[in-house]
Amino acid sequence: MDPLIIVKGLKKHFEGNEVMKGLDLTVETGETLVIIGRSGVGKSVLLRHIVGIDKPDEGTITVDDVEVSNLSGQKLFNATQNIGMLFQSAALFDSMNLENNTSFFLREHGNLKTGKRYGKGEMHDMVNHALEMVGLEGQNEKMPSDLSGGMRKRAGLARLIVYRPEYLMYDEPTTGLDPITAMQINELIVKTQEELNATSIVVTHDPISALYVGDRIALVDEGVIAYLDTPEAFIEIDNPTIQALRGFVMQDPRSFRSRKSAGPN
Repeated sequence: MDPLIIVKGLKKHFEGNEVMKGLDLTVETGETLVIIGRSGVGKSVLLRHIVGIDKPDEGTITVDDVEVSNLSGQKLFNATQNIGMLFQSAALFDSMNLENNTSFFLREHGNLKTGKRYGKGEMHDMVNHALEMVGLEGQNEKMPSDLSGGMRKRAGLARLIVYRPEYLMYDEPTTGLDPITAMQINELIVKTQEELNATSIVVTHDPISALYVGDRIALVDEGVIAYLDTPEAFIEIDNPTIQALRGFVMQDPRSFRSRKSAGPN
């Protein structure tokens, strides 16, 4: 597979605290890469660099052979318009119902491939499909204040996938959710990956989420990628942080997926 996102020698400090210390990372086409690590090690900072919100002190970030590290304005938008991001808070517009929240990008930017504007009927159909994908069909008129935490996450995901970006970034998608709702979000991440055939990066502190959704898992430690491997090999690495994660997982959560797909006997 050809790499689509390449991070080389990323360094970043905030108020004298060096968070990134020469981080290197390659994300392959079509994979879901999970990034884990202790709080404050820069997992979310890495995502913000990839989408261009933060700028590195040193190093480069390349997306589709375009270096986005120092771009801004229209050039940055052109380079990152196919990257969608689900923030921790879902970042819904409180003054808009789900219909308008979900269609916001479509209204503002139209069809990224053709440059044409969408008609109201076409946008409505696309919104309905996105809401149906995340289990919120028929909820178009609800306001964000009417939604539970899990529903807000799903609404944020609908707004992310409605324009079918090639890259999906998830910043702590299950934070603050009960275990059942968190697993529903994990299932939606897998479903979305299959539906869009996208390349995804998931930042999480949750070992169950990491094992459930990830094709590969990376551990950020001391400002670099300390370990990167498949879930099977990663969970066996002799490292205190990984051993602590392993202690939380009594059963490999990917077995839930195989059991679910097998159906009843």
